[in-house]
Amino acid sequence: MTEPTSSVSGTAPESAIRGIDARGPRFGAALTAVLLAVVLVLQGTSPDRNVGALVVLAVVVAGFALGAFGGVQRTWQAAVFRTLVAPRLAPPTEREDPRPPTFAQLVGFVITGVGLVLGLLGVPYAVLVAAGLAFVAAFLNAVFAFCLGCEIYTAAVRVRGARA
Repeated sequence: MTEPTSSVSGTAPESAIRGIDARGPRFGAALTAVLLAVVLVLQGTSPDRNVGALVVLAVVVAGFALGAFGGVQRTWQAAVFRTLVAPRLAPPTEREDPRPPTFAQLVGFVITGVGLVLGLLGVPYAVLVAAGLAFVAAFLNAVFAFCLGCEIYTAAVRVRGARA
């Protein structure tokens, strides 16, 4: 889990000062986990290329790309959360810095992107392994609010700060 944004210095970007609704990335992770489960079911345990699994994985990769390079607030999952879910919820009680979940999107993009490319090249089990790894991370975030990519980001910031 990332730390909620409560007080920030004047050097933080404006989006970090405002923070994001911490429920949004969890909702996005749930949608992503469902799509990745579909990839896993379509691919099965076959080492052969499955076009359906590759297409759904491409959708997941595109979503991760939006989050990694545009910010976690700009994913299609965030748009669904903002328009359909958030209006029905009470205002958020906590906000979080968007940088850790954005980094997590980059990690997801790399893992699923490599799986997609290798799957297109016909590498056996590449789609299954990549989708499986990403599914575990998305499931942990959606169900337990434990964001692996966010934890990696936080650890890297600590290590970088300790070296400075």
